[in-house]
Amino acid sequence: MAINSPKPLRVLVVDDTVLYRKIVSDVLAELPDVEVVGSAHNGKAAIAKLASLKPDLLTLDIEMPEMNGLEVLDHIQRHAPHIGAIMLSTLTQEGGAMTMKALELGAFDFIPKPQSGGMAENRKKIEAAIAPMLQAFHRSVRIPGIRKAKAPSAKTGVMARDRKPTLAAPRRLPATLKRSKAEIVAIGISTGGPKALARMLPMIPKNIGVPIVIVQHMPPMFTRSLANSLAAKCQIAVREAKQGEPIEPNTALIAPGGKQMKIVAGADGKTRTVKITDDPPENSCKPSVDYLFRSVAHHYVGRATGVIMTGMGSDGTDGLKLMKQNGATIIAQDEASCVVFGMPKEAAESGLADAVVPLNQIAETIVKTVRMG
Repeated sequence: MAINSPKPLRVLVVDDTVLYRKIVSDVLAELPDVEVVGSAHNGKAAIAKLASLKPDLLTLDIEMPEMNGLEVLDHIQRHAPHIGAIMLSTLTQEGGAMTMKALELGAFDFIPKPQSGGMAENRKKIEAAIAPMLQAFHRSVRIPGIRKAKAPSAKTGVMARDRKPTLAAPRRLPATLKRSKAEIVAIGISTGGPKALARMLPMIPKNIGVPIVIVQHMPPMFTRSLANSLAAKCQIAVREAKQGEPIEPNTALIAPGGKQMKIVAGADGKTRTVKITDDPPENSCKPSVDYLFRSVAHHYVGRATGVIMTGMGSDGTDGLKLMKQNGATIIAQDEASCVVFGMPKEAAESGLADAVVPLNQIAETIVKTVRMG
């Protein structure tokens, strides 16, 4: 991975475990345009080294003695906001909750710590996750607003910086689609997703009148923490989906990490319910956006809105094509506001999307598709 920077990205590795300090340091040392400037065994030691080492980015363990990762992030936000952070998080409920807090405090993204396997295997897992993340971090530094934008305050539904958008208004949806308003909204999102959802979902009005189903690429434990975090900010209800529950208006259901989620017909043939499965990954993703979007395409012909947002890879593209063929309205996040313009790229550049809009106008565009006609 080439960072394409005139000077190397300076990284300080912070972890209380010798093994992970070595694994992360070794991985970073082999990446082009990345310089490991040092390591620290806890947060207090890391802060003491900031002035002399001048890092651009910290890889930061959340759970540490002396001073944990959240306390380090708080210090950075107050005293060195130009320094970024990528968290290393444990796959526990507590680790998930702390990770959501870390993202709210300004962390760029997170990597789950491998829970099994040898050193070589774990090194490959970390390298696969962190290499594209560093590239995305560097891009975010070049584009003001991606890293520094804050989530709306609880229940307000409006961000102060978004009350008077300076970006171009969203393109008008094709007139032929105005005859069929959406009865469900399906969202696919990945890298940069927690922050993007924390900005967008609170802008959805409490009386939107339709259910929202979401796939956010995340491991187990983390999706429940994400749902809890979003629920505190949003006007609509937000929760992690459960097997067999009916989908309801004014409620957003997030696919559980490590599982697949689809929509199926209820026993009465009229209602729609959630089915959680252990089906294989698709596009190396579990949950998969394509998996959810296919079911929405089949059960809501001509009555759905598909939204594809920031993320690496192409998960969601095939599902969007099927939704489009079945009469859905498609919304893609624009390149400028994406942390990674991967998942929305095909929809935005191929003409598949009916609207390509910045993050702060996605909610407004969704509402138009629900209330058209």
